[in-house]
Amino acid sequence: MSDDLCCTYLIVGGGIAGVTCAETLAVLRTGLTDRILLLNESSLVKAVTNVVPLGKILNRFDVEEKTAQELTTHSHVDVLLDQLETIVSEHHYVRTVGGRCIKYRFLCLCTGARPNIIDKAQGNPNVIGIRDTESVQEFQKRIQTATRLVVVGNGGIASELVYEIGGMEEIHWVIKDAYISSTFVDSGAATFFRDRLSKKEKGEAETPIYKRMRYVEEQNDGEPSGMEGVDSGTNSGNKRGAALGPDWHRAFDIRKHGENLPNSGKVTVHHSVGIEAIVDRGEEGKFPLHVRLTDGTNIECNFVVSATGVVPAISWEGGCDQPFKLGPDGGLYVDWSMRTSVKDVYAAGDVCYAGWEHAPHWFQMRLWTQARQMGAMAARSMAAKRAGEEIYQDFCFEMFNHVTTLFGYQVVLLGRYNGQCLNDKYEVLLRMTPGLEYIKFVLVNGRLQGALLVGETGLEETCENLILNQLDLAPYGEELLNPDIDIEDYFD
Repeated sequence: MSDDLCCTYLIVGGGIAGVTCAETLAVLRTGLTDRILLLNESSLVKAVTNVVPLGKILNRFDVEEKTAQELTTHSHVDVLLDQLETIVSEHHYVRTVGGRCIKYRFLCLCTGARPNIIDKAQGNPNVIGIRDTESVQEFQKRIQTATRLVVVGNGGIASELVYEIGGMEEIHWVIKDAYISSTFVDSGAATFFRDRLSKKEKGEAETPIYKRMRYVEEQNDGEPSGMEGVDSGTNSGNKRGAALGPDWHRAFDIRKHGENLPNSGKVTVHHSVGIEAIVDRGEEGKFPLHVRLTDGTNIECNFVVSATGVVPAISWEGGCDQPFKLGPDGGLYVDWSMRTSVKDVYAAGDVCYAGWEHAPHWFQMRLWTQARQMGAMAARSMAAKRAGEEIYQDFCFEMFNHVTTLFGYQVVLLGRYNGQCLNDKYEVLLRMTPGLEYIKFVLVNGRLQGALLVGETGLEETCENLILNQLDLAPYGEELLNPDIDIEDYFD
């Protein structure tokens, strides 16, 4: 390639949003001469595979790492291994760290997000931020010589990390909330999960049956994994990695070598506290770190894992000639068509802030599901603009929807599943079978506003329909979740 390149569509970032955008554009391409160029820092990218529809909107899928060559061969997308440095929107070109000038007609920024490392740990090599493949690989190395670990965070990655670690003597889980996994579930489901975690500690937990196919990490001549974020915030090298996808822990053995123990070790959960100080003691003593919590508890450990959320990665070195409008969370402000405030520049995934008026049952969370949906929407919008056509927002933005795995269970989140933004003016119906399922319906005036489904409930499509059509369920009362009634057939 020459130093000066031209393309119709330039996508920056090889994570789920960027690759989905590129692959969708390859299908929608309005002209045979239109060129799609993906700018990425690695020869590996993250792609969505094995999509299984669970309803009109809800999908379960896997994430695989592919080589740039595979993406180019199967989707007619060119991949350039380089890093964005400067955007000159007035003249429709960007400059890269490698010195290239790339002219574009449309630009889509999918640079993802970086781990929000806890403030007390900035720059400490014994504090690892978990977000991408490379940071998990660093964790794999560290765990081999460790016996005591502190995990900070209460989201999906922290929850799965605590559950999946094997061969560790002690794990201290520090959370700011009153119960575990509060990012996704309520206190009732947390109790349901805590029982599974207790069984895991005792070596009693059974291996769950996964209906989702598992993906296998691919390696490419020692090259670090596919890169999406401009700054991942990890302490493990110069490359930046794409966000982990569903069932990420199934691609990694996060046990100590030679340890076949089924238990995670003793897990101590520290509720409603934060980190007050982290003192690096160097070579002094058995444990290099001394961690003090806000409740006065002191913990000595080998290292700390920070899984405390993410912040949008918009810190490319040279900036842009036109200032971007930003959302309150620091993300690039986009309208419903994923357009930013800068002409012909779009954004998708974790880097953006959804600035449009949301549907009653939708809200933004930085999850791989929404990264995929936003990437596809950005592609449709750019292709329509290129063709001079009018489009409407994708139906997937009518209702929040996400499928994940926590503590070995499938977890489905639909609508206002935790009563978000309902001002506590809602009622909840619950059904729980210990070790099997946990079902929660959130209703307002007899109409379903959200649902949390843990386990293989088979209610995904039914709940999706009930939320979308707002059928009055008041006549059914508590019988709605009667285990002797198959509501999926009743409301089919």
